[in-house]
Amino acid sequence: MKNKILIIEDNEQNMYLLNFILTQSGYEVLQAFHGKEGVTLASQHRPDLILLDIQLPIMDGYTVARELRKNEALSTVPIVAVTSYAMPGDRETALAAGCSGYIEKPIDPETFMEQVTFYLNT
Repeated sequence: MKNKILIIEDNEQNMYLLNFILTQSGYEVLQAFHGKEGVTLASQHRPDLILLDIQLPIMDGYTVARELRKNEALSTVPIVAVTSYAMPGDRETALAAGCSGYIEKPIDPETFMEQVTFYLNT
């Protein structure tokens, strides 16, 4: 059975790149273009991993992570912030909001799948 990964990302180019890499690697991908849609899709489909942008319309990534962590069915699903927020303290803020990890943008296509595999296996 394929692992299911939910990408919550509002930038179409970033969404395309993440989706392309993941589908080429054999994963089933769900896509949400804003935070509220991401929370709904996660609740409906219970993905194996959530890749979450922080700068999102309607509901920012920190709020999304907190909302997802309130859902008992999603409590063990890894949420990884994939973000250009790379200032001191940004990683800690994402982790405090409920994220399991942090990947800086721009992603490195050479190492991205290693990072995804790591979070799927934790």
